[in-house]
Amino acid sequence: MDETYQTHVNRVARLTLPASYASQLQNLQSSPKFQRQKEGKIEAASFPGYSIISPPYREDSHNEEFYQHLQDTQQQLIQQVGEGLLIPVPPKSFHVTLADLIWDSGYREAVRENPNFDQQLKNRITESFQQCNPVVSQGKPVYWQLLGLMVRPRAIAVCLVPKDEKDYERTIALRRCIYQNSSLIGLGIEQQYHFTAHVTLGYFGEIPDNLDRDRLTDTLTDFNDRWLAAEQQVFQLHRAELRKFDDMTRYYREEDFPVMEF
Repeated sequence: MDETYQTHVNRVARLTLPASYASQLQNLQSSPKFQRQKEGKIEAASFPGYSIISPPYREDSHNEEFYQHLQDTQQQLIQQVGEGLLIPVPPKSFHVTLADLIWDSGYREAVRENPNFDQQLKNRITESFQQCNPVVSQGKPVYWQLLGLMVRPRAIAVCLVPKDEKDYERTIALRRCIYQNSSLIGLGIEQQYHFTAHVTLGYFGEIPDNLDRDRLTDTLTDFNDRWLAAEQQVFQLHRAELRKFDDMTRYYREEDFPVMEF
């Protein structure tokens, strides 16, 4: 399922075009990852699982400026589109997902059928990290550049593109070691999506019947136009970590969770 470097860049670039926004905005859905309580407060819904991610913003000193820029963007976006439409993700949990593993009903079923699932998953990821370490770990970070906003049916995110082909290949090598690990496949872990490096800013809440989609397309396009005229924002990927989550607001690790340095 891996793409060549140029195919990847071309696909991701199309996600930030006004035509893509106009198309995606026709099919918006309220995200089940957040729910409105009886008293009207919106809270994160239970959504447990595991992913391989970069360290979250609150733990990533290498990307302070990058994440501050995204936090400012998130606040401006909420002001323009309204918090009712877009439920913001806590900035402290901003991260780049390097490999989705297992989540929600799939995870619940896995631990119900296999009481040792969590420990076995940690062991398999450790194996994958050890296997790809000679190729991926070079004592220097992988660089990804902020490209623009993208719209998904249930969320708005910023997407990133690799600085060059070598950075892309090192990232993809990590994913191959994970998804081609037969022992991990035996736990029910499989690759389901093309890789699109991104940071989610918010999930869609209530979609009004009279939503002005043309105006929203113009708003998103304006953000991208301003970024094109500004200094390029670069994300430094130093470390990949196995993280567990209970919902979409916090990603945590225990001392024995495997990590890999780039």
